[in-house]
Amino acid sequence: MLIYRTIAGIGLGGEFGIGMALAAEAWPAKHRARASSYVALGWQAGVLGAALITPALLPHIGWRGIFLVGILPAFVAWFIRHRLHEPEVFVRKTDKKASTWSSFKLLMKDKATSKVSAGIVVLTSVQNFGYYSIMIWMPSFLSKTLGFNLTKSAMWTLVTILGMIAGIWVFGQLADRIGRKPSFLLFQVGAVVMVLTYSQLTDPMTMLWAGALLGVFVNGMISGYGAVMSEAYPTNARATAQNVMFNVGRAVGGFGPVVIGAVASVYSFQMAIALLAAIYVLDILATLFLLPELKGKALE
Repeated sequence: MLIYRTIAGIGLGGEFGIGMALAAEAWPAKHRARASSYVALGWQAGVLGAALITPALLPHIGWRGIFLVGILPAFVAWFIRHRLHEPEVFVRKTDKKASTWSSFKLLMKDKATSKVSAGIVVLTSVQNFGYYSIMIWMPSFLSKTLGFNLTKSAMWTLVTILGMIAGIWVFGQLADRIGRKPSFLLFQVGAVVMVLTYSQLTDPMTMLWAGALLGVFVNGMISGYGAVMSEAYPTNARATAQNVMFNVGRAVGGFGPVVIGAVASVYSFQMAIALLAAIYVLDILATLFLLPELKGKALE
């Protein structure tokens, strides 16, 4: 099972990064962040679909049957992929003789690029750390501490995912209008405020609906990474950057539930959630000092 999940995670992460690169290369610069947001919305639509389908089918077909159902989207993705042509910028600018190692080296080719790469790794790490911490621990907390039954916990997950979907769409619209950095900073400050506010709530119904606003700021930023990484690196390294940077963030973020669980066991869950606000402060600093504004930049 562990080997299967590892392979599945590699495949899913790779598809997501390639999708971001394709969207960025195919859409005009003025709509590039929106294109990235649509790819991210597809991911959240899949999460939402799984959250709705799994409880309905699991009692009837079991977990093995659910895994078989999961094959169907893979066939759809294969069908679509084999009918897509390469974007013009990729055909025109890619060097087919370039090695995989040369693509990796482009991520750290000079001081300025290394600085951007470090900033993006911080952003993707914080993104995944916060996302996995909240989505894995919050339903359990609501159930055990506040007495949410299965239906209410599922409702919290649904409402939070809908908030995340709204946040992704809004971020894409904002980033194409006011710029990448101002949009990141706005959502990062919003994440700090909402995480701190959420950690102080005790009323179950308020927490249920506040989860939607929490989702807006915590996960909305994911739609900006595809645009920033596409604009920061040349064509020969664009898909490599998308996959490496985001999956490094996923690897770091994977420790989020462990850290939150450890803090919650020693202190309290509210304290653990409040500590999440600190990582979004780190996000703000990385955006201010490591990331350039790349809105409207022509792809190299």
